[in-house]
Order: sequence, then structure tokens, then C-alpha cells
Amino acid sequence: MTLLREFRRDIAIAVVAFLVLLAIGFGIDSPWPRDFLTSIFAFGLLAMSLNLLIGYTGLVSFGHAAFFAFGGYVFGLLLQWEGFTSALGGASVPLAFVAALIGTALYSLVIGAICVRLTEIYFAFLTLAFQMFLYSVILSWVSLTGGDQGLMGGIPRPPFLGIDLGDAHHRYAACALVFVVCVLIMRIVTESPFGYTLRMIRDNAQRAAFLGVNVTRVKLICFVVAGSIAGVGGVILALFTSGAYPEWAFWAQSGEAIFMIMLGGLNVFVGPLVGAVALRILNDVVQMYTSHTEIVIGLVILFVVLGLRRGLLDFARDWWVDRQQARLAAANREGEER
Repeated sequence: MTLLREFRRDIAIAVVAFLVLLAIGFGIDSPWPRDFLTSIFAFGLLAMSLNLLIGYTGLVSFGHAAFFAFGGYVFGLLLQWEGFTSALGGASVPLAFVAALIGTALYSLVIGAICVRLTEIYFAFLTLAFQMFLYSVILSWVSLTGGDQGLMGGIPRPPFLGIDLGDAHHRYAACALVFVVCVLIMRIVTESPFGYTLRMIRDNAQRAAFLGVNVTRVKLICFVVAGSIAGVGGVILALFTSGAYPEWAFWAQSGEAIFMIMLGGLNVFVGPLVGAVALRILNDVVQMYTSHTEIVIGLVILFVVLGLRRGLLDFARDWWVDRQQARLAAANREGEER
């Protein structure tokens, strides 16, 4: 009953969050909130999906952005394929989305089957090697990917089911819905028995194996789920930019996702999302005053890591727990004195 109650609560929160996002996008007569939030949808899914590996499973991946780029490129290439769009018409957009999701899942399954057998630094650098391989393929296969210029000519957005993705409001609403559904799926995964199995593997993989858990299989499932959701983030960004670019598969994109997790906190579910918002705002503000963006952002991250020693939401949660415990201890002392 507790799980069912939590499931209903999470669905209610997701519905409210979606309505709030719609109110912001449709209620503010300016393109900036829609554009900013759409970018947060994409990078937030990248960071939160990576935290399924880092925060919940203890697998630090340096190459997670490969799936982000893969999803975006598959989606964009299918819609740029004239035979695909002309044959399917309005159905081409949802089918391209499904194909990008399935393709990213299969790609992450192949990569994960190799990587999850390794641990710690070996896992991290092998994922980085696969990401840089994909980056090299994107740059060298110019006839297909456009090379270092990315997908040229834009991505067609034929209407489907009354939704016109060429309209900024429709596109924003569709991206918001996909984002909320993906976050809800991750929430269900992390709060399910499978999610607690991930935590057990993170804390002590040997003990989990001793208790009968197939550690390699569970890690692989998590790897595929995380890669697939990162691919959805790439699809959202491809829709937003009407293209796909090789920088999405560069190692710095994965590093930025790790920064988001460090900044927001890896022990709170929405911590990476808060980190994505904070990093994007920080980047925009810094660019208004100086061209040395990387230096300023690096100093902020150093302050969070060395000063707070944890992410912003991790710090806030620990502060709140300590405060509650102090109040409880004070109340117990008063009761004993009486």
C-alpha cells in the first residue's frame, strides 16, 4: 500500500509540474522562458539519467553523452530522410522518436554489455573510449552526419495528431510532456525494488552477489535505461535546435553533465536537475560580463566541492536533517528535566 500511495503521489506531482510548465510557457509573452526551459529539459534528462549510474549504482561514466548524441542524430537523420517523411507524413515524427529511443537502447545495450563487467576507473575510461569513437565517426562520416558542421538544412517537423512542432508553443508543450514522463519513469525506477537493488550494489556489490543478485545483469539494465533516457534528451535538443552537432558527443558534454550532478547533488533525486538549471543560469550570467566563462564556472564548482563538500541539495537536505535532530534532542532534554 505504501508503494501504491507513493506512486499516486509521484503521478500527482508530475501532473502539477506539467501544468506549471505549461503555465510558464504559455503565460509569459516572451520566447526566453520557453527556450531556456526546453534546453533544461534536454540537459536535465542527460544529467538525471547519468545520476542513475553515478548516484544510485556507483558507476562513474565519462562517456554518457554518447547516447545523448546518438539519440539526437538518429532522430534528425530519419526526419531528414526524404523517403521516410514522404512515406509516413505526419506519423514520421512519433515514429522517428520511437526509432531513436529503440536505437539508443540497442546501442547502449551493446556498449553496456562490454563496460559493466569492469569497475571504477576501468569502466569510466572505457565508456569515454566508446564516446570518442562515436565522436570520430560523426566527424569522419561527412556524407551522412555533416561532419563538424552537424546536420545541415534543419529538421522537418510535419504536423501529427493536431500538434505542429513548427509552432514554438506546440513544440514546447510536447518537449515538456516528454520531459515530465521521463522524470516520472526515473522516479518510479529509483523508488522500486530494482532501485533499492541498485543502491545495494553501489554500497557493496560483493554482498549483493552473495545474496543472489545478478550484479552484472542489474548494472546492464540500469545502463540501458540511463542511456535510453539520455537519448530522449538528445531528441529534445535536436527538436529545439533543428539539428544535431558533433559537440554533443564530445567528452566535454559528459563532463558538463557530471558538473551538473556535483553542483546540484547526487543523493537527492532532483539534484542533477537543479544542477542543470544552476549551471545554465551561471553560464548565461557569466557570458554577460566576461569571456572567461570556464574559469568562473570552475571556481564556482571548486567552491561547491571543497566548501560545501557536496551538492547544493545534498547540503540543504543534510542541514535540514541536522536541524530536525537538534530540535528532537532539545525536546528530549526538556522532557527529561521535567
